[in-house]
Amino acid sequence: MSTDPDITLFAERPWFAANELLAFMVELAALACLSWWGFTVGHGPGQRILLGVGTPLLGTVLWWLFAAPKARLRPGLPLVLVVKAMVLGGGAAALYGVGHPVAAVVMAIVVVTNTAAAETFRRTVAVRPAGREAVTGSPETG
Repeated sequence: MSTDPDITLFAERPWFAANELLAFMVELAALACLSWWGFTVGHGPGQRILLGVGTPLLGTVLWWLFAAPKARLRPGLPLVLVVKAMVLGGGAAALYGVGHPVAAVVMAIVVVTNTAAAETFRRTVAVRPAGREAVTGSPETG
């Protein structure tokens, strides 16, 4: 059996692992929607390529810096949620922009529900002090 705490956490809480997998899939879908939107707007091939590559690249950099679980900079929850709203909400808006309003609404509902569940789960993750049983708590309360 693995001693990696992340693997142990996923094995003990499969719903947490499932939500994390869904979060990753939503993130990829948002980047794909941003790219799709970028390639469909613009007035020429150069502008379309720039937007089709640059928009998801900008979203990826913002995510890497502020919103990823192991983000380069770790701001407070409000800024993390702003970045998530920009990238994930931008993906839903991009889907609307390419002419799929129903899919955009469904994506927005999935984004909000998944993000709320993920942030709640991450703040109540089981903490395993050495030699003790799991204790559920918030990082803020110790």
